[in-house]
This record gives sequence, C-alpha cells and structure tokens, in this order.
Amino acid sequence: MFNKNKEKTNKASESNGIAIAVKTLKYFMPIAWKTHKGYFFIRILKTIVNAVQPFVSIIFLPLIVAELLGGRNLEKLIFYTVVLAAGTGILTLANSLFSITIEKYAEKFNNYFSVEIGRRVMEMDFCHTEDKKALDQVEAAKTGMSWYSGGVDGICSPFFEIISNIITILGSAALIIVNAPILFFITAAVVAINVFITNKLNKIEIENYKALSKLNRVFGYYSFNLVDFRYGKDIRLYGAKDMMIEKWNSVTDEDIKHWDNMIDRQLPLNYISGGFGLAKDIASYLYLGILVLTGNISIPVFTQMLSAGSAFQNSMSEMMWRIQNIVMRTGYAYEYIKLMEYPAAITKGSRHVENAGHTIEFRNVSFAYPNTDVKVLNGVSLTLRQGEHLSVVGLNGAGKTTFIKLLCRLYDPTEGEILLDGINIKEYDYDEYISIFAPVFQDFRLFSFSIKENIVLDNLNNDQERVDGIIEQVGLKEKIGTLEKGVDTMLFKSFDENGIEPSGGEQQKIAIARALYKRAPVVILDEPTAALDPVAEYEIYRQFDTLVGGKTAIYISHRLSSCKFCDRIAVFSEGGIKEYGTHDELVEIDGGVYSEMFRAQARYYN
Repeated sequence: MFNKNKEKTNKASESNGIAIAVKTLKYFMPIAWKTHKGYFFIRILKTIVNAVQPFVSIIFLPLIVAELLGGRNLEKLIFYTVVLAAGTGILTLANSLFSITIEKYAEKFNNYFSVEIGRRVMEMDFCHTEDKKALDQVEAAKTGMSWYSGGVDGICSPFFEIISNIITILGSAALIIVNAPILFFITAAVVAINVFITNKLNKIEIENYKALSKLNRVFGYYSFNLVDFRYGKDIRLYGAKDMMIEKWNSVTDEDIKHWDNMIDRQLPLNYISGGFGLAKDIASYLYLGILVLTGNISIPVFTQMLSAGSAFQNSMSEMMWRIQNIVMRTGYAYEYIKLMEYPAAITKGSRHVENAGHTIEFRNVSFAYPNTDVKVLNGVSLTLRQGEHLSVVGLNGAGKTTFIKLLCRLYDPTEGEILLDGINIKEYDYDEYISIFAPVFQDFRLFSFSIKENIVLDNLNNDQERVDGIIEQVGLKEKIGTLEKGVDTMLFKSFDENGIEPSGGEQQKIAIARALYKRAPVVILDEPTAALDPVAEYEIYRQFDTLVGGKTAIYISHRLSSCKFCDRIAVFSEGGIKEYGTHDELVEIDGGVYSEMFRAQARYYN
C-alpha cells in the first residue's frame, strides 16, 4: 500500500516541472556542498566576472567613439582603448580559468554520482535485475546524469548564470530607459516570443529523451557485446558477426530517426526565432538612427545603446532560457532520484539472526516470476536442519535454482512462507540473513582481479593462511604454485597482459573456494562440478564432507552420483517435491523419478 501511494505521489509531482526542479535541487545542492565546497566559491567569482564583462564595452566604447568624433585627445583615446582591451582580456582570461576549474569539479561530481549509481544498482533487490521497468530506470538515471542534464554542474550553473544575467539586465535596462525607452519594449517583446519558442523546443527535447531511454539500453547491449572479447568465440565460430552488426545498425538507424524527428520538429521554431531576431535588429537600428537624426542622442550614445540593447536582449533571453533549462535539466537529473528511491520489491525486517545452528523450513511455498502467472514452484514443503547435507535433483526447469533463489531471498514466495529457526525470514535483517549463505550458482562470475581477491571479495577479512588452506582443499595448490605471483596473479587479461585465462574447471574451483572461505553456516553448490573432468569431480565429491565440514549444505546437480554423499535427496518435478529420502531409499522405488534418472546415468558410468 505504501509503495502504491508513493508511486501516486511521484506521478503527481512529475506533472509539475517546477515541483520536480525544487525537489531535485534540494536533493543535489547539499550533496554538492558537502563533497566539494570549492565549486560554489569558484562559481560565485565566475558570476561576478560574467556580470561585469559586458559593461566594459558598454562604458568605454562610447568614450572612444566620442574622442574620435570630438575632442580627439590622444592620451584619453589611448587610456580608454587600453582599459577596454585590458579589461576585456583580463576578464576573459579569468573567465577561462574559472571555467577550467569548474570543469574539473564537474568531472569529480560525475565520478561521484557514477559510483553512487553503481552502488545503488548493486544494492537493489535482485528481482529488479530481471524487471524491464527497473532496467529502463537505471538507464534513464545514467543518461539523465550525464550529457542530458550535465550532472550537478549542469543543474547548478544556470542559477549562478541567472544571477549574472539579472545584474546585466538591470544595468543595461537603466541605460536604455534613460536614453531610448522604446528600445526597451522592442527588445522585451522579442525576448517574450523567444521564451515561448524555447519552451516548445525544450518540450520536444524532453519527449525525445524519454523515447530514447529504452533504445539507449538496447544500443548499449549490442555495442558492448560486439567489442567484448568474452563473446568472441561464439561470434566467430557461429558466424554471428553479420547478424550482430545488422542488429546494431538497425538500432543505430532507429536512434538516428529519433534525432532526425526531433530536429525536424525544432527547425521551424528556430527559423521563427531567427526571423523575430532579425526584425528586432532592423527596428532597433531604425529607431536609434531616428533618435540620432532628430538630435535626441549622440553617435557615442547610439553605439552605447546598441551595446546595451544587445546585452539586455542576450541576458534576458539567456535568463529566460536558463529558467526553462533548469526545469528541463532537473527533469533529467530527477531520474537519478527516482532510481535512488526505487521501491523495494521484498520486505525487510530488523530481527537479528542468532549465531547458532539453524533450521530452515519451506512451508507450502509457491512462486511465479513477476509478470507471469506460471508457478515455477507449487506447494513446496521441506525442512533442513543444521549440519544436514541435502541434494536437490530434477530435470531442467523443475524449479531447483528457483528454490535456491527463494532461500537466499533474491525473491520472496508468491504463496506460503520460509522459516529460519521457526521465524518467517521476512522478519530478519536482510543483510544478516543473506550473510548465513555461501552460494556457488551455475552462472557464477569471476572478476578481473587477483585469484586471492576473487576468493576473499572482502578487504576487511583477509586471512592468507586460510586462503592457502582452502586453495589446497579444492585442488588449486599445484596450479597456483606454477604462477610467478601465486595467488596475487590477475585473472584474465582485461587489465594485465600477464593475467591468466583459467579453464572452466579452474574457474569453478575458485568459485567453490570463495564459498568455502566465507564464514557462512550454509553452503549452496548449484552445479559446482559441471565443468570438471570425472577425476576432479570425484575428488570434490570425495572431499565433500571435509570441504563443507559441519556446515549445512545444499547441493544441486544433474550427476546423481553426488547424491550418495548427502543425507537427504529432494527430487523436484513439475514445480514440486515428488520424492524425498536417502539415496538407498529412493533408488529402490520402482518406477520412481529418482531411480529412473539414476539407472539412466549409471549405464554411462558402467
């Protein structure tokens, strides 16, 4: 109910660009101040320089013209010229230096929020990784915080620039009203028209951005796979290059169509804006020319009014554009906030997990993946006590891995409940609960780190002696002994040309070592020996009790010879547990699922 109300609130606020802008600025400003205060001081200095710079020419250019037409005092002419040139040069140089410094801060902000997006993605409930809406939101946050909004600097800079514009507007408007009041109204009218046009242009750009969020994710997928060497063997050996490039070209063409459409819609508006600008220039020159001819203003004032009028128009247009730009940019950056506030998919409690032997119970558990009504598990009931070794077997699609995902709280059951020590797992602190599991999944991943880092994965828990012992247990000691840097050898060649490319079996042994190194009371091995040869597989099985020790173990495998090493066997079929017992009990069931599977495999071993 809370999440639904929250979604309604978000939708209501999204309909109001000002509300989003305010919320976005309230969110980002404190973070920016906390991380890099110097940014704001540099911005203030740049604001002052920007405000002062137009008045150098507005003030001194008419004085130079006056000397050329009238007094022709060489000393004054040189003085005014030097001040104009030096003032403009110094302010331009200062502006450039401030801009370079701001760019450095902007990059620091971008790095900070890129890390935060990565952190959020790693912390999000796992089920969101398979949810299209969540994936689109991640992409929208990434692009929204990059060149669409310009990041923190992109949403903060318009504020400082508006202050600069206001100072310039007030000064130039005062000069214009005193000397050529009609010019003020001519310029203001054109600015108002341009504000309307800019608003239309921004709306078109925002519509294009929303349409591109999904497309950018697809584009990134194809472009990433094409240049990722991990896919090299499949692409080459199956001749997939042409198909991949064709798909990439197709997405690129669609992307270009979006941009073409945006430009085609914006082009007439740009023409209209340019036309009104031209009309304003003609009217301004005509009006000021008449004032000169009628003797109301001098030629020096004529040049001053042209400069002041140009400064007034530019500053007014920039200010109004920046006000709209703030709304637009904060709208993009707001996607980051939506990601940070993305609603949780599973309930998280606060109860502490006791440091004692654990009993796990599935009580009439059913589960269907989000956005589908098909039950992968249906009415599963099972009890696993501390120290027991359970083998989970069954054909592909029987629900074995889903059973493990529910146990590890990657998903919550659709029906029924899972209990730890008699208490629903939803009541436990989430991090404490998942810390009791050390899983090795079928699709485990090793990183381009050292062997040791892949095993430890926690810089605060680095026990070299324990690492060495586990490496010996899983049968990697001899291999690692041949490496010059030992356990500090880098895996793969992504960042180190001397990195090794371990075989599939070696990778699985590292993954098993990772699970054993974690001081977790429950070890889960999901097809851990699939890439091992029969001899290495036998060694893992033979040392199974030694490797796992007194820990609770859940072992998923298609190779039923492993089941002999387990206390109980759960046979999954059609989303439920069809048979449950020891190897000797199940193999004797005439016509049973397990006995049929075991006898079919035994032929190959015999």
